[in-house]
Amino acid sequence: MQTTIKSTVSFTGVGLHTGKPVRIDVQPASAEYGIWFRRVDVVDADPFIPARWDAVVSSTLCTKLENDAGVAVSTVEHLMAALAGCGIHNALIEIDGPEVPILDGSSARFVRAFVKKGVRQLDTAVRAIKILKVVEVRDGEAFARVEPADDFEIDFHIDFIDEAIGKQSKSLGMANGAFVHELCDSRTFCRQSDVDYMLNSGMALGGSLKNAVVVDGAEVLTPGGLRHRDEAVRHKMLDAVGDLALAAAPIIGRYTGHRAGHALTNALVRAIYNTPGAFRMVDCDAVASAKLPGTGVSIRDIAGLPRFA
Repeated sequence: MQTTIKSTVSFTGVGLHTGKPVRIDVQPASAEYGIWFRRVDVVDADPFIPARWDAVVSSTLCTKLENDAGVAVSTVEHLMAALAGCGIHNALIEIDGPEVPILDGSSARFVRAFVKKGVRQLDTAVRAIKILKVVEVRDGEAFARVEPADDFEIDFHIDFIDEAIGKQSKSLGMANGAFVHELCDSRTFCRQSDVDYMLNSGMALGGSLKNAVVVDGAEVLTPGGLRHRDEAVRHKMLDAVGDLALAAAPIIGRYTGHRAGHALTNALVRAIYNTPGAFRMVDCDAVASAKLPGTGVSIRDIAGLPRFA
């Protein structure tokens, strides 16, 4: 069945790129509502922004959503990943600024709060996007692809020149709380040269070693080092979960990303919708629902998450 959060949960922090303080309140919503943002600081235009693939307007360094009135919210991917990974299908997210707080650079704090608050089942079946044939988009050597599978699976590959990252690959079936156990605490990462460029360009004003893994060659500059040996590829998978959640329904299929980022994953979702016969919408019974991310996640599943998250 579809779900929503049991009651409102709030978060405060700073935007990664704006550096400005921001508060969000994730509120319960009815079945079929989906996920919507409401800019409570906007009074002279439509403040409601759909968390949907066709509202994505910019996705180079983050995923940005914008409505027809030009009202936007950015860096939504970690929050969307947490909602999808916890199996929350409906919510209204009130936000008092243009960017979701970065928190510790992962989805862990969102996940911890959602699981503690609990989810409420609604009296409507979950509809999912069942992939029927291969759909692929490319940008040079990078590509993103979906193909038929019995549940939601992710296969990701990255290749960076810095020895601290290098080549990494990971495959996961996303059932049985895999997002919570395997991905949600993995932080955004970047190279020191990227940090220097972004700061000189007026970007990443809220970035710090407290909310990102920064590497320089073979060295991890972030105090405490890595949470996982392959934290980088895990975070890319986390981002993919968040960007795929903008499909507006869970996906039943196998996603493969090779050097893929926000823009390529959004291009893939657009291609799925625009390719005749690529998918069909299916109502999920209890057996099918059990294979979706977040089903059956409980307090026990967050015991290993970082305490500060």
